[in-house]
Amino acid sequence: MSEEVILTNVENKVATLTFNRPDKLNALSRDLIFQAIETLKGWSKDETVGAIIITGAGRGFCAGGDVAAMAQRNEGAQQTLEEKIDWLREGHELSWTIYNMPKVTIAAVNGHAMGAGLGVALSCDIRIAMDTAKFGTAYAKVGFGGDFGTTWLLTQYVGAPKAKELFFLSDIIEAREAHQLGLVNRVVVPEDFQATVADVAARIANGPLTSFRYMKANVNLSATVDFRTMLDRESETHIRCGETADHQEGVRAFMEKRAPKFTGK
Repeated sequence: MSEEVILTNVENKVATLTFNRPDKLNALSRDLIFQAIETLKGWSKDETVGAIIITGAGRGFCAGGDVAAMAQRNEGAQQTLEEKIDWLREGHELSWTIYNMPKVTIAAVNGHAMGAGLGVALSCDIRIAMDTAKFGTAYAKVGFGGDFGTTWLLTQYVGAPKAKELFFLSDIIEAREAHQLGLVNRVVVPEDFQATVADVAARIANGPLTSFRYMKANVNLSATVDFRTMLDRESETHIRCGETADHQEGVRAFMEKRAPKFTGK
């Protein structure tokens, strides 16, 4: 392969996955998607990784699908309809892996997050955006219907009426508006962006990781089950957390009036 389509780094319990197609605003290629999935699945089982940052090289987070590559495929050898559907289902594992993995994921949105790139960002647990970042669905502009989880995620975060507006009109929204809509957790000026992302990631990576795992799973589950089911689920996970060394350390630290020193165990 002539280019490294993703860059990876693990340091001080924080893993960083960088989409590395800056000349294409990190549009999703087949190689990028499947290398990212493989990397993330590996990190999900890696005990040395406590938090995961996903970001983009250059001035974009991810511009979505590679439209130029789509045009080339349309002009070349034809896939059957079922082959095309199967390929996209496989690609959608990127969003599902991010959303469902037991580690906390942070989207460091340094630029455009459009279409599938928006889906990837929304699949993360926390989104920190540079104040120059821009967001949009983009699908209506090229006659598509929405992929990489955007339909479900947008509806969960902003409600059906606003989600439909964002899909139908394909307006590009600024980071501040995305924050007001609840799509972004924090908006940060460029000079503070890297430090803010690093601080949030470090706090999570050095926190009670078992608790975070169940917090994430429970919030995700709450989108699809009733209150009684969640109460039953909380009974199980809350007590599981109570059996951890981190819970015992937290209690000791509280009684001793000091900051806890969690180990993730």
